[in-house]
Amino acid sequence: MAKMKVGEISKPRFEFRSFGQGFDGAEDRMARLSVPIPEKLWVRESDEIYIMSRANDKNNTKIRNEKMDIKTYVQTKDGLEQWNPLTKTEFPVSADFLKSDIFPAFQVDMPELEKSEYSMDEFLAMVKEHPDLQAVSVFKERYGYMVNDTICEVAFVLINGAEVVTINSESTEIPDVLKTLKDCKLEDYENISYLQTIKRVIGWIDKPLAS
Repeated sequence: MAKMKVGEISKPRFEFRSFGQGFDGAEDRMARLSVPIPEKLWVRESDEIYIMSRANDKNNTKIRNEKMDIKTYVQTKDGLEQWNPLTKTEFPVSADFLKSDIFPAFQVDMPELEKSEYSMDEFLAMVKEHPDLQAVSVFKERYGYMVNDTICEVAFVLINGAEVVTINSESTEIPDVLKTLKDCKLEDYENISYLQTIKRVIGWIDKPLAS
């Protein structure tokens, strides 16, 4: 069985992720248990825009470095969520692509399209005008680790300026993730995605974060 490498592209992984204000020392345990990883993955920062849809909890859509990336939920197994890359595209995007891929992923009514292609700013203006969509600014400061051959991170995240902490472990191998949760003492925390978390922070879901 081939071992995972941090930063590699692989078949869809099973993921545990939780969000809150802190995890009672699990962050330190993860750092201490980690094997060395490449220096370029020690700390990464990014500014992203997530597109929230009131009608959709299955497709996770974000914009980073002027590229739109959609992941789709596949299944939950042993309490872990599996997500699969659906599409990735650069701006400008064609009207045909908005019709065939983007708005079907949002599962909302298609706005009237009057142009053949749209820039990122034009697309975000379209999102702003749509009653069932909302663009949310997300800044991430991510610290990478590898524990039990699973790709892990602790990140400090600003969601429209609200600061939260997230911790995660992911792998194609479910037993490795479950062992990491046990070793890091994360077994009792709720597994929630970025999509669900952002909806809680902006008030679309009436439920607190995990901690």
